[in-house]
Amino acid sequence: MSTLMPDHLDQSRFFPENRRRLSAPAMRTFLAIADLWRLDEGQRLLILGFPARSTFHKWAKTAREHGELTLSVDTLTRISAVLGIHQALGVLHRREQEGIAWLRTPHGATVFGGRLPLDLIACGTQEGLMTVRRFLDAAQGGIYMEPVEALDRQAQPYRDTDLVIS
Repeated sequence: MSTLMPDHLDQSRFFPENRRRLSAPAMRTFLAIADLWRLDEGQRLLILGFPARSTFHKWAKTAREHGELTLSVDTLTRISAVLGIHQALGVLHRREQEGIAWLRTPHGATVFGGRLPLDLIACGTQEGLMTVRRFLDAAQGGIYMEPVEALDRQAQPYRDTDLVIS
């Protein structure tokens, strides 16, 4: 009989040594995405769970210098959600700037209520982040995504030459 647990039940991912191994690379990646998305310091702090400014700057400096740090499970979960959102935007939009425009354009889907998806991402709660991530994951899976009028008017249909068949 195997004593191995399924991944979703494996609590070892929360052990300090695993969090230490992941924290600096996760923070560097978060900072790169935050720069790409043009997030201000307040948005960055809210997304990360509102650490003290000095703590955030210490994390950023340590990560950029490839030092060691150990982030909390909550902070790593928030960064993971940002990574998932960024990945989904890359899948759903042809160009990086289109994905960023989607974040910064009011959206008619019920979960956004006419607000910017970025407002929900930076509302300060883990649930806001996860809501946007789940919305984009569903869109990737083919579940209907309500149109964003300003962006969809400019959309160009795919051509046969755009398809890659391997």
